[in-house]
Amino acid sequence: MNPVLLAADRAHTWLEWLYREELLNQWMDGRSTPVLLALIAVCLYVLVKGADWLVEGAASLARRTGMPNIVIGATIVSIGTTTPECFVSVMGAVFGNSGLALGNGVGSIICDTGLILGLVMAISSLHADPYILNRQGRVQVGAAAMLVALCVALRLVQGPEPVLGRIWGALLLVGLCAYIAKSIHWARKRKRQLAAEQANAALAGDLADEIEQIHDMPVVKSLGLLFIGVLMVIVSARVLIPAVATLARRLHVPDDVIAATLVAFGTSLPELVTCLMAVRKGKGDLALGNVIGADVLNVLFVIGAAALARPLTVMDNFFFFHFPAMMTILVLFRIYIHINRGAPFKRWQGITLLSVYGIYILLQYAFGLGN
Repeated sequence: MNPVLLAADRAHTWLEWLYREELLNQWMDGRSTPVLLALIAVCLYVLVKGADWLVEGAASLARRTGMPNIVIGATIVSIGTTTPECFVSVMGAVFGNSGLALGNGVGSIICDTGLILGLVMAISSLHADPYILNRQGRVQVGAAAMLVALCVALRLVQGPEPVLGRIWGALLLVGLCAYIAKSIHWARKRKRQLAAEQANAALAGDLADEIEQIHDMPVVKSLGLLFIGVLMVIVSARVLIPAVATLARRLHVPDDVIAATLVAFGTSLPELVTCLMAVRKGKGDLALGNVIGADVLNVLFVIGAAALARPLTVMDNFFFFHFPAMMTILVLFRIYIHINRGAPFKRWQGITLLSVYGIYILLQYAFGLGN
């Protein structure tokens, strides 16, 4: 065989192994239970350690650049933690599974906001700069609403199962570039506003504290920790979920329950661990930024890249189940941003988001409303 064709075939095989859950499961099935337990323990350690380094690197980079934690979380950190969703969705599109490609992006938005954000809001008092949070929140719900409106318009024109073509994927990726540029613009504008308010003694003291801490880590080390942390989180999460699913099957847990729980939020595990680590380190605004940015990127980056790789067919169940669930959770969160007006989020608000997510999962499991 031609060496180039042989290399391409091997690359295809590796990509398929990483993308196809059944191949990972087959490999896991061949391992003994003690080996699986050891693998799960190692993955959990690497996952937590990677998230720790990711948060440290991101927080240090925020101090170095003067950008708020929420903006770093919504851009750099979110791009890193949404990489698993993008990879799975693009590979799903390439291998012809458009339902998985689109469902992964939409499902991750529901999981990120309902489960992850709901959980951290319920266990801690989250707070972020209202100037940035309000604007990022508008983009978050706006991006999702734009996706739903686009799919509905295509349905009216094309029929019951419209196709999200490559041109729309390319436009979503252009929107991603605009979002990142706008986030940086908001951060710089807010920084100038805060600098102009230094007459306030308390604020001036806080800024002085930040300046004292700004040289705690070189930029190269911050970026290195961020990159290595993201890589550790992604790889460990990718291996952990099939290992846990295999062990669950050996304990006679039904496959449909595994699919509705473990596999459903598997690609969102990086955001979950990163957010919990950020909250533990007192960086709640970084956790908020990570979830909000991940939601925006799931539309513009994940679904955009998947549609550009191969046009996506929008199945009927997205219109009557997945899209309404996504918009319900996002609108609820947007309402909470508005009524709090800069005050910390309330624990009952997190519990409400968790409840909506729980209902979504129960309906999906009870009526088979998956992709």
